[in-house]
Amino acid sequence: MKIPFDKTALIIVDVQNDFCPGGRLAVIDGDAIIPVINSLAAMGFARVVATQDWHPEDHVSFASKHPGKSPFDTISIDSYDPPVDQVLWPDHCVAGTAGAEFHKDLHTKPVDVIIRKGVNPGLDSYSAFFENDHTTPTGLAGYLGTLRIRTVVLTGLAMDVCVYYSAMDALSLGLSVVLVEDGVRGIDTPQGSLREKKEEMISSGVVITTSEEIEKS
Repeated sequence: MKIPFDKTALIIVDVQNDFCPGGRLAVIDGDAIIPVINSLAAMGFARVVATQDWHPEDHVSFASKHPGKSPFDTISIDSYDPPVDQVLWPDHCVAGTAGAEFHKDLHTKPVDVIIRKGVNPGLDSYSAFFENDHTTPTGLAGYLGTLRIRTVVLTGLAMDVCVYYSAMDALSLGLSVVLVEDGVRGIDTPQGSLREKKEEMISSGVVITTSEEIEKS
């Protein structure tokens, strides 16, 4: 498919050590997408953006901070209106640790800006655009808006969590969204969620393609 690169940003979501094999919250074959992303980043998009989970040690999403709870349990954060449902995860991507660093094979030289998310100890942020209250911005929307970016091409981890929420928020902001299927991997927890999220993205207007099909218009 032909894409107007001069009005398009490539977004690389959370290609960090803790989400790759050997990490604390590893996605199966998460590192297999890196050559695809590196190739895309060299193609000449108007901007290349990378996101990082960047959690404080006492982050609300960590199961270890909730006695009696286990990873993948869900709690309600009642301090927000409406309350925010929060899946609990193993401790991961703690700011300044090796797990939070980009994978060593990811080429970061083409990256123009890094968005660090999940920095609020009391609220998670899956999306590259908004925290999980769906109101507090990360700043990415403003950045792309001032540059008159009209399309985002999404890659990264995990397809059914942070990539999914980034895609849906991008659509809500009026952006065209392309997801590169060989440039993402998912966790599929609970089983079947990966298929459901993919179908929802397609029905909402996300275009799913492969890296080989992307051309500069």
